[in-house]
Amino acid sequence: MKTIQDLGQAVAQLRKERGLTQATVASQAGITKDLLSRFERGALAEMGSRKLLAVLAVLDAELAVVESGLSGTLDELRRERSGA
Repeated sequence: MKTIQDLGQAVAQLRKERGLTQATVASQAGITKDLLSRFERGALAEMGSRKLLAVLAVLDAELAVVESGLSGTLDELRRERSGA
């Protein structure tokens, strides 16, 4: 992931895989549903780290920092090869 939009999309996908609604995640993370919705849609330029970590905690996920080029999903590798 290289952008806040990528991160928002990943959170949305994980939330859906967990079968959770935006309202549930937002409530448990202590943020508004509107903020979570805008984050997932890529409509935010910034998401505070405390808020992001709270959302990830609700999703039972964590943020990992890795050097560029050392990690990637199959979808990311396919996009890279196709030039997208």
